[in-house]
This record gives sequence, C-alpha cells and structure tokens, in this order.
Amino acid sequence: HDEISKTRTIDEKSSEALRDLERDIRILLERSGGNPILVHPSLVQRLEVALNQFEVTHPDLTKLISRLLESLSTAGL
Repeated sequence: HDEISKTRTIDEKSSEALRDLERDIRILLERSGGNPILVHPSLVQRLEVALNQFEVTHPDLTKLISRLLESLSTAGL
C-alpha cells in the first residue's frame, strides 16, 4: 500500500480507484495478523483493472499489483 500512496495520478477517477484499493489492502493486512484471510473476488477484479489501467503510466505500481495477484492466485484466492 505504500507504493499506492506514492502514486500520483492525473484524473480524479484514477485517484479514487487507488485510494479504494489502498484502503482495502490496509484492512486486509490489519485483519490478517499473519493468518490466512478471505479475499473478496471484487478486490481481485479491481486489482486486475488497475493493472491494465496503470500499466503504461505507473510501471512500478503495476509490478506490485502483478505480484500481489500472483500471490493471491498461488494461495488459491
């Protein structure tokens, strides 16, 4: 979520989408306490959309989102 908070976006819609993702990731991290957690499919879908949306303009962020999606997939989520 640190990378998300550093990202500067051009339009308000993108900013809102990133803020929502950051909030959801923080909540998941707080809830997990190092334990497995249930990730809602809508979060995965929004991460996939963000991956496509920011691929060209924010390559570091898209690498991070890609790794997160891979981790969720490996965990079977």
